[in-house]
Amino acid sequence: MNPARRALLAAAASGCFASCEFRDGAPQPAGALLGTDMALGHALRDGTLPAPTEERRIGAAIVGAGIGGLSAAWQLARQGETDVAVFELEDAAGGNARHGENAVSPYPLGAHYLPLPASEAVSVRELLADLGVLAGDPHAPLPRYDERHLVHAPQERLYKDGLWHDGLLPRAGAGARAIAQIERFDALVAALKARRDGDGRRLFASPSLLAGRHADSDALAATSMDQWMRDNGFDAPLLTWHVDYACRDDFGARPAQVSAWAGLHYFACRDGVAADADPHNVLTWPEGNGHLVRRLVGWLRDRGVPPIRTGAPCIRLATARGGAVLDIYHAAERRSVRYRAARVIWAAPAFALARVWENAPPAFAALARSIDVSPWLTANLTLASLPEDAGPAPLAWDNVLFDSPALGYVVATHQRMRVAPGPTVLTYYWPLADLDPAAGRARLAAAPWQAWAAPILDELARPHPGLRRQLQRLDLWRWPHAMPRPVPGFRAAPVRAALAALDGPLLFAHSDLSGMPLFEEAHWAGVRAARRLLGGAGVSAPTPAARTGGRRPR
Repeated sequence: MNPARRALLAAAASGCFASCEFRDGAPQPAGALLGTDMALGHALRDGTLPAPTEERRIGAAIVGAGIGGLSAAWQLARQGETDVAVFELEDAAGGNARHGENAVSPYPLGAHYLPLPASEAVSVRELLADLGVLAGDPHAPLPRYDERHLVHAPQERLYKDGLWHDGLLPRAGAGARAIAQIERFDALVAALKARRDGDGRRLFASPSLLAGRHADSDALAATSMDQWMRDNGFDAPLLTWHVDYACRDDFGARPAQVSAWAGLHYFACRDGVAADADPHNVLTWPEGNGHLVRRLVGWLRDRGVPPIRTGAPCIRLATARGGAVLDIYHAAERRSVRYRAARVIWAAPAFALARVWENAPPAFAALARSIDVSPWLTANLTLASLPEDAGPAPLAWDNVLFDSPALGYVVATHQRMRVAPGPTVLTYYWPLADLDPAAGRARLAAAPWQAWAAPILDELARPHPGLRRQLQRLDLWRWPHAMPRPVPGFRAAPVRAALAALDGPLLFAHSDLSGMPLFEEAHWAGVRAARRLLGGAGVSAPTPAARTGGRRPR
């Protein structure tokens, strides 16, 4: 194990955070330790927020302004329903798609790209068309995207054995045995991508809530990705690393902690096509998916949806046949207000719903808390110039580190078209996959800025020895409850059925519904809830013919 990886793991696993110091006597850069509002969240958990002093009536309430909640509001507004109040605990909308900004560039704090929408993701295409990202007909067999939103080349590279390589699976030096395993893995994925159930639905659809069901996929959902790899004789280090990277990238967990169905979904679900882009291309922006959040918030405002009420957690929810009562704490006013609504769309995590829903079914709280949730850390490093490295592969948008528990970094200024590169911001992603989720959250709450910054800089000094000289600022963002983990057995778990069955005055619209913490999953959960609120139209999957005008794009 190299020293940088050992330092990263030690910082995550050790309890001795306060003793960590900067290495090599390097001056400590400016920076801040930021993140989701733990104080407000803990006050909600502990029941210390005040009782309501006022009562109001609203048409519909959406709790949570992440992608699920914003997508629900979008679907309602598209149908002319704008009597909607959207409440968000944090001080800004976006959930895991939030972003930050400084004098150099906007930059992501979480989710940073969107694959070309798959054939099932019709509503994602419609959303992108409304936001000006997709040009023309979103239902066209080969939709056209505004090229400014497509990632610029080079797209990705891998730092391995002291060198940068093009792509994430470099064949050079891999050896015949590894290449043979990679080719066999690709063939199995291609076969899975083409599999359909008796109704013609793909078994690995995106969003997965529209996937078909089959005994084979059910078996994959019951075992781990790690076990599936072993059962199929996949042990080449480059391939096993790539699968491990995919599980950490999408779920913040190792292959042993992720179902084989979810692990394979990463590879087999992507069948998006475009008239003006390679199928492997992605949509991205300097601020990551925060760009979509910003545009979506503006779209809702222009359609007459009331402004999102941030710093406004729900502290109590009661449902009845005639509607629901929500107690909302308004942090800026330091008081709570009781709202009576005909319908509520809950677009926050299931564990938060269990905490405040006072007349929930008896078993609901235990079910909701059974969902494993991964903690994450992201770091935004502002540099005076692009990082220096020896190549040979040039700086890419996504720069991945092979022998590291972290993922690597994306370059916020990569999408800019300019002659002089100038300063930049690197967003570094560190899923705490080697810690129990509860232990990871405790470390995020207890560790000072220095405990995270020092090993991150040591790690990045491997590919970029001069990075400390270029560094101007290092800001950290903590995600204690970043994303649900699709553990083995989750697809058939009772909690999924319980969340999906919510109807009447309370509907559920969060990626906990599928256990897949992806934009497409959260978006469809929001659209599904909104359509149910409006009367159920379009809740089921569109048929292949309806999706593509009679033929499926290739």
